[in-house]
This record gives sequence, structure tokens and C-alpha cells, in this order.
Amino acid sequence: MQSTDHLRATLNVDGSDYHYFDLNKLGDDRLINLPKSLKILLENQLRHFDGDSVNSDIIVAFSRWLDQPTGGEDLNFSPARVLMQDFTGVPAIVDLAAMRDAVAKRGGDVSAINPQIPVHLVIDHSVTVDQFGSPQAFGENVANEMARNDERYRFLKWGQSAFKNFSVVPPGTGICHQVNLEYLAQVVWSSDGVAYPDTVLGTDSHTPMVNGLGVLGWGVGGIEAEAALLGQPYSMMLPEVIGFELNGKLNDGVTATDLVLTVVQILRREGVVGKFVEFYGDGLAELSVADRATIANMAPEYGATCGYFPVDEATLAYMELTGRSSENIALTEAYCKAQGLWRHAGDQPTFTRTVSLDLNTVEPSLAGPSRPQDRVALGDLGEAMRDFLKASKRDLRESVAIPDMDLKLHHGDVVIAAITSCTNTSNPDVMIAAGLVARKARERGLRVKPWVKTSLAPGSKVVSKYLSDSGLQEDLDSLGFDLVGYGCTTCIGNSGPLPDPIAAAIDSKDMVVSALLSGNRNFEGRIHPQVKASWLASPPLVVAYALAGSTLLNLRDDAIGKDQEGKPVYLKDLWPSNQEIHDIRKIVSGDMFKDAYQDVYKGTAEWQAINIASTETYQWQEDSSYIRLPTFFDTPTVSGEEFPTLRGARILGLFGDTITTDHISPAGKIALDSPASHYLQSNGVSPAEFNSYGSRRGNHEVMLRGTFANTRLHNKLVDREGGYTLSPDGKNVISIYKAAMKYQESNTPLVIIAGKQYGTGSSRDWAAKGTLLLGIKAVIAESFERIHRSNLIGMGVMPIEFDKQIPQEMLDLQGDEGVDIISCDPVLAPKQKVRIILSRSDGSRHEVLGRLRIDTKEEMAYFRHGGILQYVLAELGK
Repeated sequence: MQSTDHLRATLNVDGSDYHYFDLNKLGDDRLINLPKSLKILLENQLRHFDGDSVNSDIIVAFSRWLDQPTGGEDLNFSPARVLMQDFTGVPAIVDLAAMRDAVAKRGGDVSAINPQIPVHLVIDHSVTVDQFGSPQAFGENVANEMARNDERYRFLKWGQSAFKNFSVVPPGTGICHQVNLEYLAQVVWSSDGVAYPDTVLGTDSHTPMVNGLGVLGWGVGGIEAEAALLGQPYSMMLPEVIGFELNGKLNDGVTATDLVLTVVQILRREGVVGKFVEFYGDGLAELSVADRATIANMAPEYGATCGYFPVDEATLAYMELTGRSSENIALTEAYCKAQGLWRHAGDQPTFTRTVSLDLNTVEPSLAGPSRPQDRVALGDLGEAMRDFLKASKRDLRESVAIPDMDLKLHHGDVVIAAITSCTNTSNPDVMIAAGLVARKARERGLRVKPWVKTSLAPGSKVVSKYLSDSGLQEDLDSLGFDLVGYGCTTCIGNSGPLPDPIAAAIDSKDMVVSALLSGNRNFEGRIHPQVKASWLASPPLVVAYALAGSTLLNLRDDAIGKDQEGKPVYLKDLWPSNQEIHDIRKIVSGDMFKDAYQDVYKGTAEWQAINIASTETYQWQEDSSYIRLPTFFDTPTVSGEEFPTLRGARILGLFGDTITTDHISPAGKIALDSPASHYLQSNGVSPAEFNSYGSRRGNHEVMLRGTFANTRLHNKLVDREGGYTLSPDGKNVISIYKAAMKYQESNTPLVIIAGKQYGTGSSRDWAAKGTLLLGIKAVIAESFERIHRSNLIGMGVMPIEFDKQIPQEMLDLQGDEGVDIISCDPVLAPKQKVRIILSRSDGSRHEVLGRLRIDTKEEMAYFRHGGILQYVLAELGK
């Protein structure tokens, strides 16, 4: 096949003609059985067919997939657009600005560094819950946000003026995924008379949330997103697709949060890392788009690339509710039906394998204390918390007096109760349920326990509108769930300080206390450095546990508290019926969405007052502690065809399973006694002005020092929690940063060795950038999470997996070993086998096999150039 022009067809919708690439014209009737997510990928290949990066071989591969649905062929995917949030977006724009500098130094045209597809950046990760529990909390938190992030926001405003196709949604608007779901996503686009599916790559791992609307998209690292917006296709492999069948209907009182925690547990056990998940079955008809989006949002938590829901009547209803144009809705319906993307009752596509769930079996649940996949039934939480305390070697009877309060703090007490994160605040049912629990508790005279920090951070202003119009916000306010901001807040680690008396009580006896949040992430050290147990829960359960004040209670059976008459009040007394929720949900209207988004790019008066100079290249400030010119492009090199043999490397860190990107590159608080703290203070930044690691991602000096600096990191080489390792001589315990710098003085290459699921969590490019800048040449693990593996390659770091028969425990590593990595084949090639040779201090040697996890030819090209952005620069220079 020389071209795909013969596959064009015309679709007439309400008198308007649209051209599209018709899958039916391929002449293979079996393609009707492809999963709908793969049909979107196939259409993408037809539309971007060039005979080179996309050729007839990959088109044929889709037909072969039906015979053997395991995938594996290289695929170059070109998304319709890119979505960013500010924590990941700022370093991405810093890289683009640095690339413009590099082009300018070579005498090139700096405008070549410009987005080739639409890019939306939503500022949503920078608001911190400093103030809470008062009507003034929102205004004070916003003021603090603007003051802390003035330099970052000026930089983003410069980017908006300097780059075409780049739009910034100002702070105080909402969470990027909810804004994407409610406003940005179009389901079907039309451009120059051609209709095609909306697809998106996002620099946040929860980008799949929009899969609930029938839009295919997933999270990637910032460096991959930068390449995509610069016109480079995203290199991937034709995936396996796991079909997840949903049947039945949720019982009264069971929420979409309970459902998603159940799905996460099932799919983690199933093993879907690097795979697509597509939902099907008649149970989908019982789920609204908001319910579907809740499930799709947590695709990273169950490890999948995406969690796709096909387009159907519910999709159109949601588009109409949220104010999409009638033309777009009509085109979406006509196109999806013509292209075979429409969900019909009884659809049974071909899948790699299937799992199923009867919705009737889902029960109220939470997840924790540190992993989203560890679901706990509501009635079992108390016992789960007791087990956690026993494992932590704590006496359950221990308590400590709270200074200046006639109260005691106990192990298991709830100190943070946060309704936050896109996972749930995009779903009116669970938000209304939270408000109704608050209303009924208020009527019974219940109060939140005084040691609980409460907060409400909706994902969009629409939430505030329907809570206000229904009177539920007043009920939430009465319990301290006042509006604190529009953003991720607690879920990203911006939970803010605990009140001084509570913080002092925790520290006095190292109390093990809990956080309850309606988010999607609860990894160690993420929510708050003083909180060791974090539990994911639905918004109404967050309210209930704030009232109860402890996670040692069994709220299925135990009383939450006593009312004004001294009678016990149980959760069943406060929990609303589905009918009660439905009666209030009727007020949610399209006008609410239209009003919320009519001036979406305008921002507050403070945002509008930010003045910037309109220049093609950025004017870097030498004294800036937020935005610095990175060093990635200083010495661009291209390796040869041979494998880059590594000799005499040393082990910087030896880690266990499920090391997250939060462990590698924390987003939250900068600890006072840390390399990043020392750097900032030496540059005149006081601890009160530290802000967070996430906000400082535009400064490589801070982020380099913050790599492997999580306070909950466990390096097996040392008996000390935090970012520590052995000194090069093996005699002392020092910071990982300090050790890496000492190794660099002697030009000693470094490696990381880890267990399963290395790099779980957020699509955090600094977890790879910091790894590179520390001098780490290879990460050797039992398995990798998808995004972080790609990010390592994107920065020129080798990801290597041990042979499946070799768990790292078998190696008996002490930390003083030398490490050689030699390929079994000297020619550098995808997925090649390598020899890992460990030289011990007693003179013995131990050799094991591994496999290079550079999977595609395109990834190999990126690696050979030292990274994906260096590759792009080289291509532009041709």
C-alpha cells in the first residue's frame, strides 16, 4: 500500500460534509471485532500513513492481532493534542525554552521549537492547604499561592506568549483532568474538513480519566510529551487489550469510589502493566460518564496504560450536559456509528483475555495504608489499621496529650480528612452524598473531632455551584469542609502544615496517625510527612471518618458518635439513599458548565496583573531559585552502533518492590535537613519560602538534590530511613546526593538495583532527569512501570530487567560490589540480553542475565542520541 487516500469517505451530518478514513474500506470484515480502543489506533495509523514511520506493515499487524491478540509490533502514535499540569508542565516549558537557546546558539530558527499540535496547561498543582475550616481559607490560600509562585507563573505567561498552540488555564479554575473531561475534550474533532477521534497524551498519569468520555489518551513523561508536541510520534508497541466485563448494577449506598477500588484490586492481581484495558458488558448502561471517569482515572493505580469506555448514549448525554455544541454532539454520534466505535448492547470484541465483575457484589471500601490497590472493606478497616500498627511495633493503647488542648491523640487517629482530587470531585453523585452526610450529621449535632484537619478542594467551579445552589456547601462548612482551593492539594502532597499542637503531639512519641482522602494516591510520605497511614475513600466516607476521628473504628457496626440527646449515631443513620442523591443531582445543568468555562483563560485579577516581556527566547535570571537553564543540552552526543558497555559501576541504591516516582522524586515538602534545603538556604531562601519540590521543578539544582530524597525511602544498603546510602569507601552513611557527587569526582558510573514495579505512580519526568544528573547509567530492576521506563530511555538511562528467575534477594548484595554490564551481542538492539557481572570485595564474581528494556527502534534512536529531546534537536538540525 503506497497511500491511504483510497480509504477516504464522506460523512454528511446535518448538511455538513466531513471526510474521514473509513476502516470498513480496508476490506477486512474481521476488523469489526477489534477492541474499540484499537480501532482508534488503527484510524490514527491510516491518517498519518507516510510509508516510512507508518507503513503498511503496521496496518497488517492489526489484522494479525485478531488471530494472536498479544501485540508487540512497533507503533508510532500521533495524538491530536497534549495536556499538561503545572508541576510537570513547568519543566517541560523550561526544556522548550532551553531548546530554543540551543537552536539560537547554532544559528538556527528558534521558531522551529514550537508546538505543532494544541497544548493545554492547567495550573492546578500549586495550591496548598495552609488555611482551612473557615470562610477565609480559600482567599488566603489563593493569595499564598500567587505569592509563592509568582516567578513560575510569570514564566508560564511568557511561554503562552512565546509559543503558538500553547494555552494556559490560570490557577483557581480546576484540576486538569476535570477541566479536560468537562471542557477541553471533544470526543470527535474536525480539522480542515476531516473528522477524527480526539486523542490526547498528558504529562499527568491520570490523563486516562478522559477515557470515561470515550476519548483515548494516557499519561506520558514530560519529555515524551515535549517530543509529541514538537511533531514527533509517540513510540509504543501494539498493545494487548484486556477486556473488563461489567454486569449488573451497584447496590443502593455503594459509590463509584467503591467500584473503582474494587477494579484496581482485581486488575493489579491480573497484571495489566503496559496493557490497554477496555470495559464492555451490559453493566456499562448503568454507569454514568462521571462513574466511568472515576474508574478510568485510576488506570495508573491498576497499572494499565488506559481504561477505555466506548462512546454510547451516556456519552452524548454528558456532552449535552456540559455544554458541548450541538454540531460536535451530532458529529460524534454519526462518526462513531459509521466507524464502528459506538457501543451496542451485547458487543463482544476480541480481547487478549477477559475478566468480569458483577456490580452487585461491590461493597463500601477504602484502600491503604500506602497503596491504592490494597482494598479494605469498610467493616475491616479497624482490623487493617490494627495490623498496620502491630507491624509498626506500636502499642495500641499508647496516647499522648495534645499541647494546649484537654485531649489525647491515639495511634490510628484521623488528622487529615480531605475531599480532593479529580477522581471523585468530578462525580456529582459522590460529592452530593458527602454534602448529605454533612447535612444529616449537622442535624444530629455531630461535630468533627478537633484533631482533624478538614478541607474541600473541588476539581472545578461547577462543583461549588451545585453544592451552593443545593445548600449542601453550608452543611459542609458547618463541619469545617470549607472551600480551600481548586486543585489537587492533599492528593499531590500539598496538604499544608498540621496545626502546631497536633504536629507536636505526633512528633513527641512518633505517633502513627491517619489521613482520609478522596484521591487516587496514598504512597508512603506523599500525603504528609507526619502521616504514616493514608486511606483512599469516597467523599461521604471522608466526612464520616472526620466525625469519627479514628481509623480503629468499624463504621459498619460502631457508632460514629452521639447526638445532642446522647443517642448513638451510626453511619447508616447519615448515609443518603440513591433517590436522595438523584433528587439533588437534578439541579446540575448545562448552564453551570457554560458559566464556569466561558472565560476559562481569563483568570483572576492577580493573574491578569502579571506582566511579561514578549521575547522569542527566555531571559534567564542567574539568581532565580525557581527557573534555571538546564544542562541537558550542553554536550549533545550520539553513540555508535555498539552496546555502551558499563564497567566498574557502583551501586548507589538497593531498593525493594514498588518504588514509586514519589520515592525517586518527591513532590511535597522539602525537609529542613536535606541537600535541597542546604542549597536553597545557601542561596538566600529561607525555610518559610521553600514551597515544595513540585513547585521547584524548573530548577535542576533543587531537583537533582531532591532525587531519592523521600523521607520514607528504604535503601537496603543502610539502616536508616530516607535518602541515604553508603559513602564510596563504605565507612559512613551519607546522603545519596553527596555520595553521587563523590562518585562523579572519580568518574565512577552508578547503577540502581530494585525489585518489582520500579517507577510506579505519577508520570514524573524528574524521576528520570534526576537519575541521569546523579550519574546513574542504568537502573536494574525485576520489572518497570510503563511511564518511568520510557522516561529513563528519554533521558539516556538504560532500564534493564533481571531474568525472571532471578529475584534481587538471591544476589546477596552488600553495597561494595563493582558492577559490569556487557551485552551478549555487541550491536545495540531492542530487548537484547545483557550480562550483569558483580565483583565482590572477596574477589569472587557472580554473573546473572538481564534484558535491556529499550523496546522499539524509535526508543533505540532516542537512547543513542542521549535522550529524546537531543534526538529532536538533531532532527531539526538536518
